[in-house]
Amino acid sequence: MSNHPPVNDFLVEIGTEELPPKALKHLLKSFSSTLYRELDAAGLAHNRAEARIYASPRRLAVLLSDLVAAQADRAVEKQGPFVAQAFAADGTPSPAAQGFAKSNGVTLEQLERAPSEKGERLVFRATEKGRSAVELLPALVEKALQELPIPKRMRWGARRAEFVRPVHWLVMLYGSEVVDCEILEQKAGRNTRGHRFHAAGELTLAKPSDYSAVLRNHFVEPCFKVRRDKIVAQVEKLAESLAGKAEIERDWRDEVTALVEWPVALAGRFEQRFLQVPQEAL
Repeated sequence: MSNHPPVNDFLVEIGTEELPPKALKHLLKSFSSTLYRELDAAGLAHNRAEARIYASPRRLAVLLSDLVAAQADRAVEKQGPFVAQAFAADGTPSPAAQGFAKSNGVTLEQLERAPSEKGERLVFRATEKGRSAVELLPALVEKALQELPIPKRMRWGARRAEFVRPVHWLVMLYGSEVVDCEILEQKAGRNTRGHRFHAAGELTLAKPSDYSAVLRNHFVEPCFKVRRDKIVAQVEKLAESLAGKAEIERDWRDEVTALVEWPVALAGRFEQRFLQVPQEAL
């Protein structure tokens, strides 16, 4: 029988209206790094090397592999009063001894005695069962969202929740099960959405690992880096076909990547006379 704790993949996706393009990379980095930190602090181990982060104009998402189902059980030990002060000469327990037992939810008989440098004392020992991942994850995700570098948050509709842009859907899956919670006044589910125009409507995810394939089949490239590389490759290929060379600035490249979910490069033409327009006007 294996001693390894059960594990499963975990997916969280925040679906929004179009996020600020110049801030998208920073939002993703903050969201993922804070979530990793909170998972570590909570004692929820996962395969960091296989973690995947996603960002597009309408979503921020993190996919974790092999996230443990629960925290490890923890040994608890609390030291109480010295035995000399805990009992009278006739063995009657003192108020201090009774209070120590009561504060730990046990009887005096369930307390142990342990030696110390200053004498024998009462000790409470127990095993604290680890909390489940699905119980802890909502608060950890909320913490990561609260710490996003958002200078000014907004409200929408009649809701009191605040975020950088209105939130329209929330996916939280641990394995094949939905994590039952509500974040930013949005109920968690298993339905994501494809491209706003090419694949409108909801898309159901059976499990976290289906995420990227389902989106790519519906005209969304969720990975920022993959989308950026596609843009560069397409633009360079078009430029080469026109006997030219593409000059792609890093800031422009990243901003365009944050503006589109399914990049398709196109070549256009304009009349020569427009080159006479002052650069400031352009």
